[in-house]
Amino acid sequence: MREDRHNINANQTEVPILGPSKISNPAAAMCGPDGSACRFTTDEDRVLVNPYPQDIKGKKAPPTFELAGPRSHIYFDPTKLKAAIVTCGGMCPGINSLVRSIVLQLYYIYGVRNIVGVRFGLQGFIPSYGYQMMDLYPEVVQNVHGRGGCFLGMSRGPQPMEDIVDSLERQNIGLLFMIGGDGTLRAGQAIYKEITQRKMKIGVICIPKTIDNDISFVERSFGFETAVEAATGAIRGAHNEATGAPNGVGLVKLMGRLSGFVAAQATLALADVNFCLIPEVEFDLEGEHGLLAQLEKRLDDRGHGVVMVAEGAGQTLFKGKDLGHDPSGNPVLGDIGIYLKDRITEYFRKAKKPLTLKYIDPSYLIRSVPASSDDRVFTGFLGHHAVHAGMSGRTGMLVSIWGNHFVHVPIPLAIEHRRRVDPQGGLWRAVREATGQPSLLNSNGGK
Repeated sequence: MREDRHNINANQTEVPILGPSKISNPAAAMCGPDGSACRFTTDEDRVLVNPYPQDIKGKKAPPTFELAGPRSHIYFDPTKLKAAIVTCGGMCPGINSLVRSIVLQLYYIYGVRNIVGVRFGLQGFIPSYGYQMMDLYPEVVQNVHGRGGCFLGMSRGPQPMEDIVDSLERQNIGLLFMIGGDGTLRAGQAIYKEITQRKMKIGVICIPKTIDNDISFVERSFGFETAVEAATGAIRGAHNEATGAPNGVGLVKLMGRLSGFVAAQATLALADVNFCLIPEVEFDLEGEHGLLAQLEKRLDDRGHGVVMVAEGAGQTLFKGKDLGHDPSGNPVLGDIGIYLKDRITEYFRKAKKPLTLKYIDPSYLIRSVPASSDDRVFTGFLGHHAVHAGMSGRTGMLVSIWGNHFVHVPIPLAIEHRRRVDPQGGLWRAVREATGQPSLLNSNGGK
């Protein structure tokens, strides 16, 4: 089911608020004497969740998201507020740029002078790890946006929510910005619940981070465009290797545990991929219509081929193998790239046909590259809107782009399900048309 057609009600889109906003927004000073230089967003400014004509014909008002933006009045007193920023999960292009955006917005627009960075993810809240908070000023972050990686450090894995909230309370942190993926959003919701149970006035604002672009009600996550652009270099190299040898095959593995957006978009970015394998679309390896036979046919016809595979594709090939779980609790995936490399090599060896196969896995390189200029602009907007939301007293939410507007999305909606490529949708149809890729399933589904 498409996420943007989920049947949700208006109550599910309401964002929690810590209390009434009674302090005039310092940003009003930028509006000019008559206020004509800027416009504040009101709580009545909304964006349709399902922007389709049929959704507004009924008697009930359709569900809408709050429009992001600065409010005329804010909840927190900037002179007394201490804000913290934590980065969680794996590397992603644009993290440093986003942290910079949040710090500069807090410091220059709202006048918040007490900002700290939490070192190495949620571990930084736990005393036993011994990590010290990092004071964040404009001078500290002024040049980080051109760097890859994450200067605050990151970590995976759960930490006790009670200990995290104890740390927030002990250090008098009133506003927490959490940058991370699905696991971080779930942690953010747990932290919000613990704060609420204790009746504390601490805001929790999340900014979704996932190269896979797979978070619900988030049309685009930062770093995705940079990842696709970097992936095209690997495709180009694989194609050059494949065409430079008789019966050459370039095999590229990209990110995408459960969603194949990076592989699909990268395939469309260059017309050099012949087979694109993603988690959402099953394929057979053996048999008349399986990948091996179709690749053999491709080499017989054209003499070369490029295979793109997302890391979560073809996991049924590892059925029955318990590979354990990673620190975040996710099942460890079978290495589909190495598996295909070995099976393709063995298939052509048995067929007594020559093969030159080059395997490329640029995943970690892609994750740590500096963000593109467009992603830097995008993280700037995300940081600005996250600060606007947090200063106005919003909590338990994330900043998203939806229907070409920046909006506030309650965390429970975002973690309700995972955004995935629709095998019947336009994106996958475009991939099939660009590659000429046939169905890789046998009529009887056999292996």
